Order: sequence, then C-alpha cells, then structure tokens
Amino acid sequence: MSWTEVIIEIAREHAEGLSDALMEAGALSVSVEDADEGTADEKPLFGEPGMVPEQAAWDHSRVVALTDEGDDQAAIVAQAAAIAGLAQAPKFSTRAVADADWVRLTQSQFEPIHIGKNIWVVPSWHEAPDPDALILEVDPGLAFGTGSHPTTRLCMEWLEAHPKPGKTVLDYGCGSGILAMVAKKLDAGSVVGVDIDEQAIESAKLNAERNACEIDFYVPDDFVASAHGGVQFDTVVANILSSPLKLMAPMLSGRVAEGGSLILSGVLARQAEEVAAAYAPFIKLGVWAEHDGWVALHGQRGAASAPPARDGSNGGK
Repeated sequence: MSWTEVIIEIAREHAEGLSDALMEAGALSVSVEDADEGTADEKPLFGEPGMVPEQAAWDHSRVVALTDEGDDQAAIVAQAAAIAGLAQAPKFSTRAVADADWVRLTQSQFEPIHIGKNIWVVPSWHEAPDPDALILEVDPGLAFGTGSHPTTRLCMEWLEAHPKPGKTVLDYGCGSGILAMVAKKLDAGSVVGVDIDEQAIESAKLNAERNACEIDFYVPDDFVASAHGGVQFDTVVANILSSPLKLMAPMLSGRVAEGGSLILSGVLARQAEEVAAAYAPFIKLGVWAEHDGWVALHGQRGAASAPPARDGSNGGK
C-alpha cells in the first residue's frame, strides 16, 4: 500500500484549525512544521521541557497531511477549508510516500544503549551485547524513559555507583519504570514506583514483569492509600522537571529515611541552585554529575553538608 502527502503552506493563525479540519475530512495523520526550517528565517517555537508554547504553530507554517494514494486530495483540501472556515481552499502540493516495512524501519532506529559501567538497555528485537551485564529489556514507547535522555542516564549511573542491597527505593515520576528496575536488579529490597500517568504505570508494570522485577507501581493517590503510604525510603529518586521538583520539596524530602539518599534530575545546570534552595530546609543537595547541560543533584538526610560531586570533581563529565 502507498500513500500521498498533501503539503500546504499557511499562516500561523489558520494552521491548527486546518490541521483539525484535514483529519475530519479524511486525512490519516497531520503534522505542522516550520516552513522556514533551514533558512535564516527559521524560528524556534518550543522552550525547555515542561514549558507550554504561547503559539501552536509558526508564523509561516507548513501543514503536512497523509492520505491514501487513491483519495481525491483536492476534495479533501476543499472540504477541510470549508470546515475550517477559510474563504477558499489553499494551494497545495503532493508527494508520494512509498510502501515500506515500517515496523522494521522503526526498530532499526533503536539500538542497545550502554549506560554507566555495566548497564545495557536492550530493545526486545536485539540480542544483548553483553549477556553478563545488567540487562534491561525495554522497548521505546509512550512512557518516558529508555535511558537515552541525559537525566535518565544520570540517575541510572548514580544507582549503579551506589548499590543498596536489601534497602528500600522509591522512584517518584517513574515513567517506564526503568530506574526502579535498575535498583531492583542491583539487589534493592522493596522498590516502589509512582507516576501521575496511568498509562505510564501500565507500561512500567509490563516492563517490570518482562524483566522479572518485583516492583509495586502506583498513581499518587493509590500510593498514599497503600501500605507504603506512610513509609520512608533509604533511597528516593525523582527524575521529573525543576518546577514540580521545587513544589514537591517537602513531600519528597519527607519520604527519605534518616541517613537515606535523595537523587533528583530533570534539572538543567542553570536551575541547580534554585532547586537546591527549595530543598535546603530539609536536605542539603549538591551537583553529583552533569551531562549535556543537565545535572543530577544528590543529598543525604541528616548530612551536615552537600555531598561531593562524582570523582571529587565539580560535577562535570
């Protein structure tokens, strides 16, 4: 089977409405791009993670709609223009999309990821490069966390460098459950994962089952109501974003047992001081390591001063 892309260049104020209208008129999928991409007029739209853009499209937008090859593309565009309330159907061009083995093509983009000294994250369609390593079988999906992002990598490296056999671990904002699984495979005792996204919880449960890891996963309300609700943990790791991390400072700090460790990531290097300041009344945090502009902060409950950075450095990698 083959498809035809319909390409329409249009002003920002009409891009979102036309996109929705194209889907209603029969398009299989629609994306919006910067029509000036690659030129001197290209403009960034999105800020740092967690920020909602003020505009939903670019001043000079390109709307790309995927249709079946046999569809009447002109009719689809005309119908969409009418639905969107445009005075007339916009000009458009088309581009053929050849058939392909999309599953194989997608899988080829994801190779095993080596993290730290001895961790491999391996998609299910690959053989583990080192069967004696700590192997996590995780397929890319909707839940965040395959180890490819610097913040996930930093947390995994901290857990590997500080194994806690038999100790309790809380992974708050667990996403795919990858950090909880690393802790469990490093012989932690009771491990709990929490996430606000129910889809992430389902993904994490499937990943844990696939990797033979006994972990309890909850959405926040169920976590509070569970047997773990009033429990403190020897290690608490939270890989989220700076704004929610600051808001959760009293709660996350209160989940750390006396002498236990708190590890935070999802924090840009320029945000480290303000995040540490939010936790200062509870736990003194310092930068443990930095990677690609992101940092991992670490502190110990009851410690008088911030812990040293990895390898005794200032946190740079």
